[in-house]
Amino acid sequence: MNLARRPEELDAVPRAVAIGTFDGVHRGHRRVIEAAVGCGGRPTVVTFAPHPRTILGNRVELLSTVERRLELIEELGVEETLLLEFTPELAAMAPEAFADLVLRRIGAQAVVAGPGFRFGHRASGDLGLLRRLGFDARTVDPVPGVSSSEIRRLVRDGDVVAAAAMLGRPPEVEGTVVLGDQRGGTLGYPTANVSVAPDVLVARYGIYAGSALGRRAAISIGTNPHYGGTERRVEAFLLDFTGDLYGERVVVELWLRLRDEQAFTSEADLVAAIASDVEQTRRAMRPG
Repeated sequence: MNLARRPEELDAVPRAVAIGTFDGVHRGHRRVIEAAVGCGGRPTVVTFAPHPRTILGNRVELLSTVERRLELIEELGVEETLLLEFTPELAAMAPEAFADLVLRRIGAQAVVAGPGFRFGHRASGDLGLLRRLGFDARTVDPVPGVSSSEIRRLVRDGDVVAAAAMLGRPPEVEGTVVLGDQRGGTLGYPTANVSVAPDVLVARYGIYAGSALGRRAAISIGTNPHYGGTERRVEAFLLDFTGDLYGERVVVELWLRLRDEQAFTSEADLVAAIASDVEQTRRAMRPG
């Protein structure tokens, strides 16, 4: 997929454009993007970073990093994506100016979005305005009950199975493997310590079954209370894997919450609990 960050980086060719933030690329977002892919013209997405709500002073816990969002968009058959930096200046732009400087500039003919899509100064633009400006603007019905805010609530609660039903795939934690305390190796379960960006939502503390790098993984999210930890850690034990992952980017899927994190009366009890977590992970089914 070709990625552009300015409209002038894309040729002005007939395009079918899906437009939105698409954080998490959930089932509702996929319906919008797939409509653009299927309606003729070069399939194109126009999306934004940072999240527009942050420009208004709101904190947004993202369901996916921008890099992961772009990967998920590409998987849907999109040929080109225009990733616009969302700035106060862009937020203040008149919707008619956005239509001319962005959509017409790249050759958009069909424009597809959800019914709640708004753009331009004080959110004064919508698909109706685009129709009046001559675009083939199409409204895509939402998937009932599916929203980014509800998915965030479910992930915060640790209900990753229900979140997966809305996403169409398991919720994820993404980051880079960094050096940890290296206790896992001494216990017989070496883990990859995943450093997660501060604006990305991380699921409720606990132990999860899931996967990473195509392998099943038992995942710990929390402060490691058995050793008196206070800093949040995301640690994944990849089953039947040996190797050095330091510095690698990993996407960790969360399939099932197994239990709360806890402090044990002995290290032997901790090892027994980890062994049970691993066996449950071997039997877990991928949701979504």
